[in-house]
Amino acid sequence: MKLLIRNLARDTSEADIRDMFEGYGTVQSCSLVMDKETGKSKGFGFVEMPKQGQAKAAMKNLNGQHVDGNIIRVKKAENKGGEPSASKQEHLVTAKAEKATSPYRGKKS
Repeated sequence: MKLLIRNLARDTSEADIRDMFEGYGTVQSCSLVMDKETGKSKGFGFVEMPKQGQAKAAMKNLNGQHVDGNIIRVKKAENKGGEPSASKQEHLVTAKAEKATSPYRGKKS
């Protein structure tokens, strides 16, 4: 499960983030988003944990914690490019199918 960590202090390192999340399980990857011009952290990053239960425990326990003077926010990362996740795609397909079979389709009130 890929997690988004926001509101990180600019001096929080990838090693700091990895250490925090490894307390809850295996960290597959960890990356801070860096400003191309300054080379400094933009204040957010991503952690990927292969076991969903461990990722959920980390998200629950670390969200709202004080880290390097900031209250961090941890949530499940959205798919890149704004694409809906698989469960959202299933919901959209179901909603379209229901609309197509609706007896009210095309009728104006």
